[in-house]
Amino acid sequence: MKYLIEVEKAKEAADGRPSRGPVYRSSFAKDGFPVPAKGMDSCWDIFRMSAEKHPNNRMLGRRHIVNGEAGKYVWLTYKEVYDMVIKVGNSIRSCGIEKGGKCGIYGANCSEWVMSMEACNAHGIYCVPLYDTLGAGAVEFIINHAEVSIAFVEEKKLPELLKTLANTSQHLKTIVSFGKVTSEQKEEVEKTAVKIFSWDEFLQLGEDKQFELPVKNKSDISTIMYTSGTTGDPKGVLISNESIVTLIAGVNRLLESVNEELNHKDVYMSYLPLAHIFDRVIEECFISHGASIGFWRGDVKLLIEDLGELKPTIFCAVPRVLDRVYSGLTQKVNTGSFFKNKLFNVAYSYKLNSMRKGNKFAEAAPICDKIVFNKVKQGLGGNVRLILSGAAPLSSHVEGFLKVVTCAHVLQGYGLTETCAGTFVSLPNEMSMLGTVGPPVPNVDVCLESVPEMGYDALGSTPRGEICVKGKTLFSGYYKREDLTNEVMIDGWFHTGDVGEWQADGSLKIIDRKKNIFKLSQGEYVAVENLENIYSQATGVDSVWVYGNSFSLSLLLL
Repeated sequence: MKYLIEVEKAKEAADGRPSRGPVYRSSFAKDGFPVPAKGMDSCWDIFRMSAEKHPNNRMLGRRHIVNGEAGKYVWLTYKEVYDMVIKVGNSIRSCGIEKGGKCGIYGANCSEWVMSMEACNAHGIYCVPLYDTLGAGAVEFIINHAEVSIAFVEEKKLPELLKTLANTSQHLKTIVSFGKVTSEQKEEVEKTAVKIFSWDEFLQLGEDKQFELPVKNKSDISTIMYTSGTTGDPKGVLISNESIVTLIAGVNRLLESVNEELNHKDVYMSYLPLAHIFDRVIEECFISHGASIGFWRGDVKLLIEDLGELKPTIFCAVPRVLDRVYSGLTQKVNTGSFFKNKLFNVAYSYKLNSMRKGNKFAEAAPICDKIVFNKVKQGLGGNVRLILSGAAPLSSHVEGFLKVVTCAHVLQGYGLTETCAGTFVSLPNEMSMLGTVGPPVPNVDVCLESVPEMGYDALGSTPRGEICVKGKTLFSGYYKREDLTNEVMIDGWFHTGDVGEWQADGSLKIIDRKKNIFKLSQGEYVAVENLENIYSQATGVDSVWVYGNSFSLSLLLL
């Protein structure tokens, strides 16, 4: 297969284990897996080294708001962010929190989110994102399960966090608002042993203090990210420094191999939740290159306007966002004049056929790009060269459409929190990979394991089976759940629960799910059996069937 090399032969079924197909790795790793840059052993090193190398580069930006109107992006440089991070870290340590402590962060992406995360990285403190999309009680559960002692929170999320205090104050001792704290909120918190600060008040705690940064090791845990559990309780995925720095080395090798490497001039739009591993590692990649990260205003209706102002070079999205882009564009085409509609369809067919013949997207139809598709390109800011879709499957017709009209590479990836996000990604200018997640990234080994009860044979003429991954990007286990860790980690292989099928070019197609759990289009897991059990307890319900698929936003109950 074009983009794979075989590193281990297939194994027939033995000792009660299913048969296993050959072990493959990316052809971009034929000379060995890439290694992190010298001195880059931790997430703190990623930021520290960039701040030293690119002190005056723009790092974090947000729209300047005057009288309710959004203006230009205003930026903090790497040096300015570094200085703020040191202040935040000193204030955290002033609260008595040492290396190995747990720090929660709750809210939408913003500069303070990243600064808080980097302060955790600096002092070897576990960063524990808090978010409520896992259910109403998820924030309370995570604080107690991870034993979070300090939490940074977006100002508008503060009331939700305060509701948990009756049940979390045995662990949570300090709350820091990214904005202000009202007198009423302070009075409410004073009834407990918890201390609460505005952002500015908190920074003053470490004003005259200086704490030495502890030594960070590759094996140290950087973050605990909680994901859906089939039994209802979220699972805390332990991600080490080594997982993240290894992932970055692999992404760099991949992008260099296809002539799309990142550099300090790249710009990224931060709007996907930093509480998820997908956006976290993407932003770490940008930081490692001294590139710029601009934040959206938190409203999906204003995202296109923010893109137009920021002009990013790389755009990452979940299928739900790209579906909206597709629907908006097709509606404009269909409601346009007869001439414009005809012109678009002719240009679209011509460019699509040219790309299918093997022509690179930039050379497939340059006149069509200039006359017809340039408006689409400008709608995304005008500079986007890579669009990466992840977290859930992207419909083939949407992927194919966007490959033609955006004048950018549209790549679909696959990974889990347990694999530190990206494990597979499709490649630029490879139309045969449409509808697949591409070959593995060049820092993991991958194999398929037969699933006899479902009829999937990893040794068949068309190899199909459960996707299994091995490598240094893998998680360090589920926090306080060794039993669950042992269920998915067998002989060093992580069993994803997803079923894949190898394609002739070495790309992988996701075709099924081994367990009764799946993702909706926004990337959230749904445990079907758990929901059926809950609904069946309702009075008057004799039986219930929950239907959903990964291309839809919601479920259907029958």
